Amino acid sequence: MDTYGLGVMNAARAPSKPCAIKPLKLSPALGGALAFLGLNRALPLLHGSQGCTAFALVLAVRHFREAIPLQTTAMSEINAILGGTDNLEQAIDTIFKRAAPAVIGICSTALTETRDDDIAGDLKLIRGRHPEWGDLAVVYAKTPDFLGSLEQGWAAAVEAIVEALVPPLAGPRRSGSVNVLAGSHLTPGDVEALREMIEAFGLTPIILPDLSGSLDGHVPDDHVPTTLGGTDAEAIARMGQSVLTLAVGEQMRDAAAALERKCGVPFQVFGRLTGLAACDRFVAKLMAISGATAPEWVRRQRSRLVDAMLDSHASVSNRQVAVAGEPDMIRAVAGFLGDLGVHTAVAVTPTVAPDLAAVVGGRLIVGDLDDLETALGEAEAGDVDLIIANSHGEEIARSCGVPLYRAGFPIFDRLGAGHRVTVGYEGSRELLFALANLFIEYGHHQRAAGLAPSANPIGGAREHAPASSH
Repeated sequence: MDTYGLGVMNAARAPSKPCAIKPLKLSPALGGALAFLGLNRALPLLHGSQGCTAFALVLAVRHFREAIPLQTTAMSEINAILGGTDNLEQAIDTIFKRAAPAVIGICSTALTETRDDDIAGDLKLIRGRHPEWGDLAVVYAKTPDFLGSLEQGWAAAVEAIVEALVPPLAGPRRSGSVNVLAGSHLTPGDVEALREMIEAFGLTPIILPDLSGSLDGHVPDDHVPTTLGGTDAEAIARMGQSVLTLAVGEQMRDAAAALERKCGVPFQVFGRLTGLAACDRFVAKLMAISGATAPEWVRRQRSRLVDAMLDSHASVSNRQVAVAGEPDMIRAVAGFLGDLGVHTAVAVTPTVAPDLAAVVGGRLIVGDLDDLETALGEAEAGDVDLIIANSHGEEIARSCGVPLYRAGFPIFDRLGAGHRVTVGYEGSRELLFALANLFIEYGHHQRAAGLAPSANPIGGAREHAPASSH
C-alpha cells in the first residue's frame, strides 16, 4: 500500500533527499497573496520577514509583468522571539493611512506559524484599539510554508475570505446568481472566458477570486496603491444568496463546503474545464440552472473543438508526455491529454493529492524537478515526446532534448502567460493546437536528423530537437 495515498497502481514515490535540488514547490503564502490580489481595492500583507515577501514579489512580477501591490510586516530576529503583534498592528495602520484599501489580506509565514502566534486573537485585540478601522475588512489566512504549496495557500485564502466576508444568509435567494470559486490554476484569461460563457446563459456570476479584473494587463489612468479591479467586498457579501456555487478545481472544494455550511448554498466541483467531455458537463449544468439552451456561438465553439480533435488525431495520439506542477494543473492537462489518447508517463507534483493518481495513469511522484529529471533518465520510464512544466523546466527539456510546453506558475521567459486561455471549448482547442504543433515540429526535427520520432530513450541526447517552443 502506498503510504502517500496515491494508489498502488502508479507507484507514487516521495523524495528521499533532505532538500529540494531543483524546487517545484512554491510558497503557500505566495498562493494566498495571489488569491487576495483577486479582490478589488485589496492589499495582501505577508506576516513574516522582509525577504520572504521580496522573493514572492519577484515571482509574481516576472509572471504577470505587472506592478504587484504586496506588503510585509518585516519581522526581525527579535520580533521572531518576542512576537510579531506590534509589527502586525503597525503594518495594518500604515497601510490603512497610506493606501486606504477596502481589504487587507494577511498571509502568515513559517516564521510566525512555527512560533505559534495567535494571529486571530491578536487581530481582535488590535482592532479594539483602532475604531477608525471600522469599514476596513481584515482577513487572515493560515499559509505557512510547511502546509502544502501555492495551491493550498490559495485555497486557504479563499476559504478565509468566505468565512470572514460572507454573512449568514439573511435574505431570499437571488434568481440567476451563481458563485464561481476559481482555482489558482486558472489564468486571468481563463476567468474572463468563464464569465462570458456563464453570462451567455443569462446568469450572473460572482467570481472569487477574480484576477481577470486586477491582473488582466490593463493600464490605469492613475497610480493606485491597491489592486485595481477584482471582486468587490459587496459582491462577496451577496454570495450567500446565490442559487449554486461552481467550484473550479478540487482545491476549491473546502471553500465551497464552507459556504454551504454557512449559507446553505449547494455546490458542484468541476475538476477541470479543459476538454470536450469536461466542457459538456459544465454547459449541461449551466443549461439546467438557467433553463436556457446553449447559445449558437457556444455550439459553434464546440463544433470547432470536435473538428480540431479530428484534425490533430494523427499528430497527438499514442504520444507520451511528462508533466510537473500543482495538482489541479496536472488534473486539467493530464485529463485532457488522456481524452486525446496521449499517455502521461511521468507526473511530478509538490504536494500529496490522493485522487490524482487515477487522472495521471502513469508514474506519479511527490517531489521536485530533480525527481522529474531523474525519472526521465531511467530507461524503464519509456520515451517522452514533450515536457509540460513552468519556466524552470527549460533546463531539463534541453538536457533531455525534448520540447517544453510552459504551463503553471511561474512563466517568466515568455509573454502573455496571464492571457492564455485553456478552459472552455475555445481554450481547449487552442491548447490542443499548441501541443499538436509541438509534436509535429519535434517530429520534423527528428526526421531531419535521420531519426524516427520517439526513437531515443528519454535520457538520450537529442541534439537536433528544439529545447523549447512555448
